[in-house]
Amino acid sequence: MRPSSETELAEAVAGASGPLLVRGGGTRTLGHAVGEVLETGGLSGVQLYEPGALTLVVRAGTPVAEVEAVLAGERQRLAFEVPDLRGLLGREGVSTIGGVLASNASGPRRVQVGAARDAALGVRFVDGTGAVVKNGGRVMKNVTGYDLVKLLAGSRGTLGVLSEVSFKVQAQPEAEATLVIEGLEDAAGLAALRSALGSPFDVSGVARHSGRSLIRVEGMAGSVAYRVGELRARVGGEVSVIEGDASARAWREVRDVVPLQGKAGDVWRISTLPTAAAEVVARLGGEAVWDWGGGLIWLVLAPGRGAEVAAAVAGRGHATRVRGEGGPAFPAEAPEVAALVAGLKTKFDPRGILNRGMI
Repeated sequence: MRPSSETELAEAVAGASGPLLVRGGGTRTLGHAVGEVLETGGLSGVQLYEPGALTLVVRAGTPVAEVEAVLAGERQRLAFEVPDLRGLLGREGVSTIGGVLASNASGPRRVQVGAARDAALGVRFVDGTGAVVKNGGRVMKNVTGYDLVKLLAGSRGTLGVLSEVSFKVQAQPEAEATLVIEGLEDAAGLAALRSALGSPFDVSGVARHSGRSLIRVEGMAGSVAYRVGELRARVGGEVSVIEGDASARAWREVRDVVPLQGKAGDVWRISTLPTAAAEVVARLGGEAVWDWGGGLIWLVLAPGRGAEVAAAVAGRGHATRVRGEGGPAFPAEAPEVAALVAGLKTKFDPRGILNRGMI
């Protein structure tokens, strides 16, 4: 099914006789959801764009590339830096803006501006009964009652099918530069990232891979130059600086986890304490890309090591297998959390038809 309007979407959900597999472009699907495919790609197009108000309203099936092109025409962007994981996951298809919010997809700039959910102003969606629900609006101070915008972000289509989303957007900076630190072991390289995060110099990216630690700053050219100088003195080590397009390319590699693309094995996405990041990887081995100062680890491991991964992050984070087979993709939930999730599912999808088996 591929509805072309919100009305058709509501009718499709209301009339479903069995489970539905909700899919935008199919580039971010995880888990083992089953059912008749319900595609949102027919719900496409920018509904409202006000560059002066930094506000964008767009239908959920709109390709991310189209959204980014519209914003680039006004020298603006989605601040949370949407990752493109097709190369990492071995997927084809076209990423949609609804799938971005449904998975709360967020790139390196999350350490500065937050995740996709933090940029979302409002949503329209169809719940599991076929009812159309609206929450939020076009400004930040608009929420009364339940904040369904935040609830839908990261719910992966299990509570409702997004039909429209609105975001605050951000002006593109005048300049960007990246400090590249080499010659450090992982623990020291990650410590340098944490030092930058703890500084007053407003970094917008802190990552490590392939033996290099990367620290990004963005903004007015004079401010960027000043902060680069201060950070260079702060972190020490063998430091070089790349700017402009070279810096942007380096962060696209981090954003899209390019160093791990094509590597054999299971791919794990691990959220943990930055102070534990080096220890987690040392314990598990494998090739890693660290983002968010170590708070996010992408790790390639041999298949069948799920129990070891869970033990390594127990009490200090969680892990999701984003590529690979065998066992659950998502971590087990604490009983209290599982009860809360079940209650929400009963409220928004009483028949249990939306992305059954996803989470």
